[in-house]
Amino acid sequence: MKILYLTTGVSIGGAELMLYHLLSKINRNRFSPVVLSLMGRDTVGDRIESLGIPVAHIGLEPGKIPTLKAFSNLINTVNTLKPDLIQGWMYHGNIAAKLASSFYSHKIPLLWSIHHSLYSLSSETKMTASLIRSGAIISKFIQGICFVSNQSKLQHEALGYSSENSCVIPNGFDTSLFKPSLEARAAFRSELGLSEQSILIGLIGRYHPMKDHPNFIRAASLLVKDFPDVHFIMVGTEVDQENNFLSSLIQDLGLSNHFHLLGERSDIPRLIAALDINTVASAYGEAFPLVIGEAMSSCVPCVVTDVGDSAWIVGNTGRVVPPRNSEALARAWKELILMGNEGRKALGKAARSRIIDSFSINSVVEQYESLYELILA
Repeated sequence: MKILYLTTGVSIGGAELMLYHLLSKINRNRFSPVVLSLMGRDTVGDRIESLGIPVAHIGLEPGKIPTLKAFSNLINTVNTLKPDLIQGWMYHGNIAAKLASSFYSHKIPLLWSIHHSLYSLSSETKMTASLIRSGAIISKFIQGICFVSNQSKLQHEALGYSSENSCVIPNGFDTSLFKPSLEARAAFRSELGLSEQSILIGLIGRYHPMKDHPNFIRAASLLVKDFPDVHFIMVGTEVDQENNFLSSLIQDLGLSNHFHLLGERSDIPRLIAALDINTVASAYGEAFPLVIGEAMSSCVPCVVTDVGDSAWIVGNTGRVVPPRNSEALARAWKELILMGNEGRKALGKAARSRIIDSFSINSVVEQYESLYELILA
């Protein structure tokens, strides 16, 4: 059976990478996947194509209203592909999937995937907020809605999304890819000029207000007062030296010798394995942050803000702090540093066991496959 994944985009991001991981493990003897991106090809699109899975794109520009030509292109592409099932991926992809299915030659099953948590629509762009509200109205006409977190499901249902056709399928992790590596740890630290004794704390995420990079930086300024040999990396799209806002904030707080802004990287498993502490400092919007599970799978303890299902993912293997609270974030880091290397190793081992037991990529793929067969039965 042919499944069309109609996604907002295929750039580097948690939801996009989860799509890649799903497609890398899906049973190709039973399912024939194809991907259609509303925007361009981009990095994750190339990775998906390397799996032998076709990737088409419409070429929409972010933030701009689609033209009639783009809409026609969407309809024609879907009709040409002739899928047995369409799965929307993220808000824009979900709405586009419904529009495309409405103009399809015959009735076709439709699934939505929601990878976002809702705390305030005012935090979203006007277009995204409008799509979220529209989704609530349309949701009762969708055969199935997949949320990646329990918190996200409850928040959307409170806004009016249908609860009768929804389920939670969490993100899954490839524990053979994300694993501890003393070799990677030593090599990456050598690249940064750090000793084995230096504490390395990381934040991996694209530059976006919801990721709250300033919170991470301000917490760092508090921590270095007590621990002068602590270093921080920030990794992600537009998180580099050319980001004037972040670079200026780091310089103004006297942290230039402690921070490494690395931008977009393709060696994330290696970078994560080199960390002593992984951090998600997000202020809002996260549903099931992929990087938490990736770090836990790598035996790296996490400090996360209480947004989406982050606290549930971490369980008792790390620390959870309120969002937008630099003091609490710095205190949590301090607790893990004072535990010593052996204490952090114990937390890390417990974290990896939790991922293996509850969030393996194979079990998540099986849940999607079972849902597809149920919808198409």
